[in-house]
Amino acid sequence: MRHPSGPPLIVAMCLAEIVGMASFSMFPALMPGLISEWGLTNTDAGWINGIYFAGYMAAVPILVGMTDRVDPRRIYLASAAVTAASALGFALLADGFWPALILQTLAGVGLAGTYMPGLKALSDRLEGTAQSRAVAVYTASFGIGASVSFAISGELTQWLDWRGAFAVGGGGAVLALVIVAAVLAPAPARRTEPESRLPDFRPVLRNRPAMGYVLAYTAHNWELFGLRSWIVTFLVYAQSLQADGASWWSPSLIAAAVNLVGWPASVLGNEFAVRFGRRRVVILVMSVSAVCACAFGFTAPLPFVAVVALALVYGMTVTGDSASITAGVVATARPDHRGATMAVHSCVGFAGASAGPIVFGVVLDAAGGASSSLAWGLAFATMGLGAATGPVAVALLSRERGRSA
Repeated sequence: MRHPSGPPLIVAMCLAEIVGMASFSMFPALMPGLISEWGLTNTDAGWINGIYFAGYMAAVPILVGMTDRVDPRRIYLASAAVTAASALGFALLADGFWPALILQTLAGVGLAGTYMPGLKALSDRLEGTAQSRAVAVYTASFGIGASVSFAISGELTQWLDWRGAFAVGGGGAVLALVIVAAVLAPAPARRTEPESRLPDFRPVLRNRPAMGYVLAYTAHNWELFGLRSWIVTFLVYAQSLQADGASWWSPSLIAAAVNLVGWPASVLGNEFAVRFGRRRVVILVMSVSAVCACAFGFTAPLPFVAVVALALVYGMTVTGDSASITAGVVATARPDHRGATMAVHSCVGFAGASAGPIVFGVVLDAAGGASSSLAWGLAFATMGLGAATGPVAVALLSRERGRSA
């Protein structure tokens, strides 16, 4: 069987990424109703959101680090099956905090074995500018997957209830498995460390330019996944403050749009980085996004159309640096430790993704709860303060090369 290569392979892998993420945003999209149905606090909801990325963080050093020695295709297929099992578990078993916490952890493990191993498979087949652009497109497709998941969650729930929505999400993971099995040719990975069962992360930690981008990715994820976890619930609150005329807006579809505008913003940001210097562009975009985060949470009392417009602008700034950061990690990694570098990138980076939603929920409860505009403003401000550490990391740790890459 002849397998696709070049652009057709990139398209197929991006499609698999998108459909495989069908259940990715379902809990945050359905969270307002589940908080009520299950009697959750905002802190509980923050933990259920954050534990997804804790599962990812725990699994990614092993699963992605193994891609230097094991065919990423095998890791991807097994992990897609785990993702499907988690979504179907939600459909059949979830009824409160603890089952949701366990299933979300399992879902994070599934993502760990599909997202970066898929990227590794692409980056191994390309070089130079073509590699940077493929990384940008694949990375930006993550945002499309999150958008599609938000969009279908609300619509499917109206027809099938939330359990039916999760069942469809599980079917998406199965479809991703089928696509990758069909288009990605089996290939043995290079055995760079035959004497060791686990990859050696010490050379990665000594690579200062790469670690600068890794730490920036941590700050980026703190902000991005805080936003993705809480945007629907925030929009529901802002909608409740309107006198009239806002009830026809769908918060889940707005959240999908906020995520979707991130795709062109991320790709365009990487093009600017190629042209004007990655270090300069990453520092600028992250700084602007941090300011937007500190302001956005206080916009709930504004006319709802203004809230939506500002959310779309924020959706562009929060993802405008994403592809550039990941491309920076790939570009500054040693070729023989690229898999290990990407494992550190994901593991450390998603520590921010795990902590951000949890801290958001804790601050929201502590500052007055989900019915307080001040509490929402302060919760979003924690996202901005975390994001502001990213530009500092890039500025300090990438100095030694004297250039942007």
